[in-house]
Amino acid sequence: MTWKANYHTHTTWCDGKDSPETVVLSAVAKGFEAIGFSSHAMLPKPILDWVLTPEKSLRYADEIRDLASRYSGRIRVLCGVEADYSAGSASPDRSSYAAMKPDYIIGSIHFVTAPDGALVCVDKSPQSLAEGVRDHFGGSVEAYIRAYFAQQREMVGRFDFDIAGHLDLVRKFNTKHPYFDESAAWYREELEKTADAVAASGKIVEVNTGAISRGWMDDAYPSAAFRALLRERGVKFILSADAHSAETIDCAFDRFGNAEEYTRFL
Repeated sequence: MTWKANYHTHTTWCDGKDSPETVVLSAVAKGFEAIGFSSHAMLPKPILDWVLTPEKSLRYADEIRDLASRYSGRIRVLCGVEADYSAGSASPDRSSYAAMKPDYIIGSIHFVTAPDGALVCVDKSPQSLAEGVRDHFGGSVEAYIRAYFAQQREMVGRFDFDIAGHLDLVRKFNTKHPYFDESAAWYREELEKTADAVAASGKIVEVNTGAISRGWMDDAYPSAAFRALLRERGVKFILSADAHSAETIDCAFDRFGNAEEYTRFL
């Protein structure tokens, strides 16, 4: 890649370590062409108390656009959101975020809706995930993962957003705390069906290095095998750090920057 940008960036507006301006200054120092902010958001009905609410989203957008104006000519600053999909609560759709007029929306899933209606968090901890599968999926990891990918397919097919975030987040704990076989036929079937749905939606997929910076895997989302399925179907990629600090906005970009052909987004 001859240009450098990151569109998946978290700050003190949600669960990030640094202020937006600190991140901008880091991006300038690292020679970035663009930096995009993507605070966690769950509209219209937030189910967490630290994500953007309707009122906070407007103040967040004002701050990011002020930075865009002040740093114009040095770097392009974009205002986005990482919008969760949770059936009946939150939808990553432009209609839900119209008031803040985001430059882009990343659609992501962090909670899987179980048959009993409970929300099982995908990425909180290995222990909480194991408890969620035990208590709400009858102990069946396969049932939980199939539900996760079914929800991914529903999200990309139903809602108006730009980028599909960490499509196989269910892998996060699988290196250090193995709980399923990524070569299993049923898992491959879910990847193929999801790749079909993403391709039909026309959405961009991020190659996300966030698990590397947080020490869970030495690999990106989606996996190389999943990326191959997506590539075969003509899906476009962008490179993303899923950064939660100013220092990690280009985590593993030297390695994954040449791993795929990326589209120049915005």
